[in-house]
Amino acid sequence: MIRVLLADDQALIRAGFRVLVEAAADITVVAEAADGAEAVRLARETRPDVILMDIRMPGVDGLSATRELTGDPTLNEVKVLVLTTFELDEHVFEALRVGASGFLGKGVEPDELVAAIRVVARGDALLSPQATRHLIEQYLRQPATPAPAVTAGLDLLTKRENEIVRLIAHGLTNDEIAEQLYLSPLTVKTHANRAMTKVAARDRAQLVVIAYQTGLAEAPSRK
Repeated sequence: MIRVLLADDQALIRAGFRVLVEAAADITVVAEAADGAEAVRLARETRPDVILMDIRMPGVDGLSATRELTGDPTLNEVKVLVLTTFELDEHVFEALRVGASGFLGKGVEPDELVAAIRVVARGDALLSPQATRHLIEQYLRQPATPAPAVTAGLDLLTKRENEIVRLIAHGLTNDEIAEQLYLSPLTVKTHANRAMTKVAARDRAQLVVIAYQTGLAEAPSRK
């Protein structure tokens, strides 16, 4: 059973998401939070698998809460799925940078919401090619200076790992990368996992951010 924590300052929205989420036989809501501080507290108490985190909340917002959650080594197994009204929000990129596993618009269809929770719960990142492209175009044109530890990690990547990280950064799935490089999807996943370990990326979403911030991957030019 996938355990979910809902974090949104509007009770009506939380109630709606609860109905949608609990319609799935394999998902249950274990707690609800009205702000970021409560989300962090309840996450430590209930240890959910996934937190549906609204970005814009009064007091401690979703971004600050995400940063605190992903920075706590005792909560490594807790995944954050960001919910936002505006999908191309600079705060979405920042949430991914600090460790969120993906994002969804609040207008998401019920089936997409359930599927997203399952994807994040199993440790994958919810970052579609379209979302990746928008994030690149809007927020990665002036990348921050990479931390020395990240740069050192990039130096440890093999040629194949570099190649796979670049393709991940362009939004390709394991299956698509496998087809392009004539590898098995399992081999691609193994290389990706090793790359994440070397650069200390929490998941594929954060690996994408690191790839663009450090210049390992280049944003595609507009035509």
